[in-house]
Amino acid sequence: MIGKNDIENLSKLARIELDEEEKKSLAEDIEKILSFVEQIKEAGGEIQTEPAVGKLRNIMREDKNPHKKGIHTEELLETAPEREGAYIKVQKIL
Repeated sequence: MIGKNDIENLSKLARIELDEEEKKSLAEDIEKILSFVEQIKEAGGEIQTEPAVGKLRNIMREDKNPHKKGIHTEELLETAPEREGAYIKVQKIL
């Protein structure tokens, strides 16, 4: 059980001032917390070391008909305001 002296020592360590009512309330709260921790200890149980993951699967569709390389390149270059060969020409920014 947490006593009055324990609460006073804690308040000194935390550098806070507590009146008698606050000390009593804090002692009750700490008792409840410690009681809860004891319940958790008693419950025990195994500690899971492996992550809990289900069966993994790839959700991406299989690419059955890939596009041929460069099939749309010329179309895209034609829409550019300026171009130089196979490149889009832009203003110098630096």
